[in-house]
Amino acid sequence: MAELIRIKRGLDIKLMGKADMNFGKAELATLFSIRPDDFHGVKPKVVVKEGDAVKVGTVLFHDKENPEMKFVSPASGTVLAVNRGDRRKVLDIQIQSDGAFASEPFQKVDPSTLSADKVKEIMLASGFWPFMKQRPYDVVADPRFAPKAIFISGFDTAPLAPEYDYILEGKGEEFQLGVNALKKLTTGAVHIGINIENASKVYKGTKGVVLHEFEGPHPTGNVGVQINHIDPINKGEIVWCINPQDVVTIGTAFKKGVYDFSKIVVLCGSRVKKPAYFRTTYFTQLSSIFEGNVNEESGAVRYISGNVLTGRQIAKDGFLGAYDSQVTVIPEGNQSEFLGWIMPRMKKFSVNRSYFSWLLGSKKEYDLDTNINGGERAFIMSGEYEKVFPMDILPESLVKAIIAKDIDKMEQLGIYEVAPEDFALCEFVCTSKIETQRIVREGLDFLRKEMA
Repeated sequence: MAELIRIKRGLDIKLMGKADMNFGKAELATLFSIRPDDFHGVKPKVVVKEGDAVKVGTVLFHDKENPEMKFVSPASGTVLAVNRGDRRKVLDIQIQSDGAFASEPFQKVDPSTLSADKVKEIMLASGFWPFMKQRPYDVVADPRFAPKAIFISGFDTAPLAPEYDYILEGKGEEFQLGVNALKKLTTGAVHIGINIENASKVYKGTKGVVLHEFEGPHPTGNVGVQINHIDPINKGEIVWCINPQDVVTIGTAFKKGVYDFSKIVVLCGSRVKKPAYFRTTYFTQLSSIFEGNVNEESGAVRYISGNVLTGRQIAKDGFLGAYDSQVTVIPEGNQSEFLGWIMPRMKKFSVNRSYFSWLLGSKKEYDLDTNINGGERAFIMSGEYEKVFPMDILPESLVKAIIAKDIDKMEQLGIYEVAPEDFALCEFVCTSKIETQRIVREGLDFLRKEMA
């Protein structure tokens, strides 16, 4: 029987625009963009040029430090552009699809019958390796080191997050094959955190994994929170993490013998007319999903690849992020408020009951915009972070140690366990308006460089 872990600290932000369990219709995109910046810690070496013909699975670039780690095309067609910025930094590689999705060959086999070295070789060469992220540092997993365990968060508690039990329905065989591949990459266990309320049957039917039941508010669905409560990371230890949909993608390739970068994403948010799930592809252009389905009559909107706490702002014709299964559209916060904080703000969400909206109860859904209501102020130890940070770490002290670049303090306070997403709620509740996610990202990069 799965272990039950109850999380008490955290915060559920209830927003308007949650998708029902149904699929919307949209034309299949013909333009794709692969951004090396999505894969933190990778230095890309491009091996294609504009005009080259590619198939699904054709190598586009590899990591300079780990040349065996490949990054491949999600569609067949032509390399439309290799866009570069300052100092010839690779911004993205754009693929114009021919609509055929012709695939490079892939080995059709159950990974459990292969050696660990062979599975590792296939994962690196196929472009599936970047699906795995590493703690510490929250970067693409380094193939030179073996993890003590691999973790999969089987649910997402972020605002308007997709329901994985719906996305993974009927994908039990593919998920099992993906897990079989992951098991070859570690001498430890493959852990899956599941939601006690609506855990997917796919997880419960998977063999060779350790299940852990969780109950509690966001960020209970964050894999970092689950690692902290299951098997915390000590200095010198490494764990890998991967998203459930990416596990299915790996298993699908082993099952079919071809690359298939199909993906299900949820379009949600208060400015979406009909929030729904869409069948699409990794790195796809999202304009066809937005077309006719976004309410822009009420004012400017913010398009986000990901959720409202950790997602990346994109244009209306922007592209899906490498690790995102959610696209959110909310109002842009570019309008001033009459009388400002003096107003009762019955439609505004408040953590500390500053607004009268708390009288309406915890089930009220809010139509929040991007306004942060002020600029950065003095960073004080208020205890706000601890109320929404359910890890055995002092978040305010850790952020201050990062700002001071005090490596000893950072290590003592648990920096090896965290990722920027774990501090998203801290940033949301912070009255000082401190960009904690950016600070944590910079701290992890600084520590990684110093420890290299």
